[in-house]
Amino acid sequence: MNNIFIDVDYAQIYKHGQKIGGDVFLLSRNPDNNQIVATLSDGLGSGVKANVLASLTAHMAHKLSFSPIDLNHSAEIIMDTLPVCKERKISYSTFTIADIRYKENMSSIDVNLVEYDNPPSLRFAGDEIIKWDKTKTELQRQGAFKKENVMHSSFRMDIGERLIMFSDGVTQSGLGKSLPLGWRLEGVRKFVQDEIKANPDISSRELSRAIVHKAWSLDGLSSKDDITCVVVYIRRPRRTLIVTGPPFTKEADEILGEKIRSFDGKKIVSGGTTAQIVSRLFGKKISVDLSCWSPDVPPSSKMEGIDLVTEGMLTLSKVVSILEKKENVAELPNDPAKKFVEILLDSDQVHFIVGTKINEAHQDPNIPVEIGIRRTIIARLRKALEDNYIKETSLEYL
Repeated sequence: MNNIFIDVDYAQIYKHGQKIGGDVFLLSRNPDNNQIVATLSDGLGSGVKANVLASLTAHMAHKLSFSPIDLNHSAEIIMDTLPVCKERKISYSTFTIADIRYKENMSSIDVNLVEYDNPPSLRFAGDEIIKWDKTKTELQRQGAFKKENVMHSSFRMDIGERLIMFSDGVTQSGLGKSLPLGWRLEGVRKFVQDEIKANPDISSRELSRAIVHKAWSLDGLSSKDDITCVVVYIRRPRRTLIVTGPPFTKEADEILGEKIRSFDGKKIVSGGTTAQIVSRLFGKKISVDLSCWSPDVPPSSKMEGIDLVTEGMLTLSKVVSILEKKENVAELPNDPAKKFVEILLDSDQVHFIVGTKINEAHQDPNIPVEIGIRRTIIARLRKALEDNYIKETSLEYL
């Protein structure tokens, strides 16, 4: 795994009273050509109609970004395809596209950025604002009351830099309430600088949530529009080790212990038998943690040197379900599965060590059922992390 990571995450709050958002964010990675595309689209109005328009725009932009067509030309195709509101004479949807290309060893990370009618994106190196040149393309579409501007720029991002994109629900928050003219771009810029100064290593997930919640508070906790923020952060990776299942032979226990000791990052042990092995190897006691529990998942345990100790299959299955459905972590019950998911979402690279010893209590006369189930769950877990959250994963059997 590389020692540089592209951390991309977002946060979103719907307009007050709406159950579906008019802002749509799409994130995809194409590992074959080392490409990540992040697309944010804002549909006119709110609710279902806005969501349909934003979804059409975002998916079109996303597909074109992964095609051989130049990104600027792609933007023009999208603009020509987008309908114009007959009454207001403006586009039914806006968009921002960040096409990120990187070399295998992360020696260079290049960004092509296209912005149409969303608030201008912000760039930071640490807590210092970065200004950069943009090229303006004017388009006169049939039915539009004026020429429209599409902004295009290309730049290279280095470690410690951030790119922040957002919908106008952020910059217009507080309009007519706490702030007569709204939060505006300068207000967002100052808030981001203060957040980074207070926590220089703040992740994309944490920073995007902070921005969205600040905008929501400026609206008096009753958002007047969909509020969405996307953060791209180039940084050193945060690593997590997940150990589940006992090693195939007792002699391999020591190998497992050495791998856990030498791992630089957070450590999760999943499975009672596995936890007992780690406890014996480290000479550390296991105690039940009753600070968080739910009727759906067995309680977790505590062990010095290990960040989380959980039961095996039930907890792993619950974690997989949460990640596959992309459930909102804030709304989850306070149980071991939530703790597990929080650690994974705060990680960039996740390494799995899967033991292959057959548990006689669960063994079919012909098929090692538990091993098959565990492998299937881990495969689903890796896919959810890679596809839904753009995490890097690796696996070894022991």
